[in-house]
Amino acid sequence: MTGAASYLGDETTVELLVKAQAGDRVALEAILQRSLPPVRRWAHGRLPSSMRGEFDTDDLVQQAAAKALARLDHFRPQHVGAMQAYLRSSIINLIRDIVRQTRRTPIIEDLPPEMPSPDHDTDEWAIAQETYERYREALARLKPRERDHVVARIEGQWSYREIAERFGHSVEDSARVATARALAKLRAHLTELLAPPGGR
Repeated sequence: MTGAASYLGDETTVELLVKAQAGDRVALEAILQRSLPPVRRWAHGRLPSSMRGEFDTDDLVQQAAAKALARLDHFRPQHVGAMQAYLRSSIINLIRDIVRQTRRTPIIEDLPPEMPSPDHDTDEWAIAQETYERYREALARLKPRERDHVVARIEGQWSYREIAERFGHSVEDSARVATARALAKLRAHLTELLAPPGGR
């Protein structure tokens, strides 16, 4: 697996972001290792076909990431999936800039940056839109290994194959089941946190 595995942990991305904004280079590297692989997968094929010989997806992602990082001090995440959306938005803006500069093709209509990954289901997307405060509180109620699976799937947007490799599952289906159980527990805790005090 890539070096991303060594940085995953169960620390939320916003906690890493706070450290990065305070100058912690390890936290910054952790954010990149966690966020860039799924963003790179998402960005594949986003460039207009007429421009793919001139521009490479990896280069595009690196440029967008560099621009996003330059504005990192001004970034204020509002929900769990905000970092991914922030990077995707940067990529879309970069593509539009490139299209305008080349003037060979019309401005493309892209998926909105808030669209969920096609590899993730509706419930996972809903969790990604949770506020950090409630998400963190619910996450803290999980066992460490459950937290690892949730962070990998929701914040890292790892595939089940990647989760299986990272956490020692013998097969991908085993990783899928373990992750689904952890997410179900998280969702139950989130629901409980939403319940009126008298109804708990």
